[in-house]
Amino acid sequence: MADNKPQGQTEFTAKENAWLTVKYFLIAASAGAIQLGSFTLLTELVFKDADNEYGWSYFISLVLSVIWNFTINRRYTFKSAANVPRAMALVFAYYLVFTPLSIWWGTALTNRFDVHWVIYATEIGTMLVNGVTEYLYQRLVIYRGTINTNELAQNGGDAEK
Repeated sequence: MADNKPQGQTEFTAKENAWLTVKYFLIAASAGAIQLGSFTLLTELVFKDADNEYGWSYFISLVLSVIWNFTINRRYTFKSAANVPRAMALVFAYYLVFTPLSIWWGTALTNRFDVHWVIYATEIGTMLVNGVTEYLYQRLVIYRGTINTNELAQNGGDAEK
């Protein structure tokens, strides 16, 4: 019985791995700008007087950045033709663990220190942890075996190849 899963590149040179990582984090930086920008607007304008300004601001800004990061990295970094609902479900599973943990530690840190800048230091630190762990999860779990299977990869859409 034939496997309908697209077969992608499984072995990478050091240069290919480095380029994949650089592309991921460049796109993640744009998602980070979306997250930090929306977090700032929500913190300073919408939830300024809320009991837990960090939690809601963080959650909403995280969702916005995840949607952007997943969509762009799937197409341009991993170039994966893998089953989209399956990939989305795996991302959702990652965030079922990461989101409550990061809200917990973020709220604990921001409530512990009564200094406004701690909110932003916590946000940036959490974004860095998220970026590294999500990259590893996407690279090693979600897109394992399906990297370079979409039409962009098949048509030679990467100047590095």
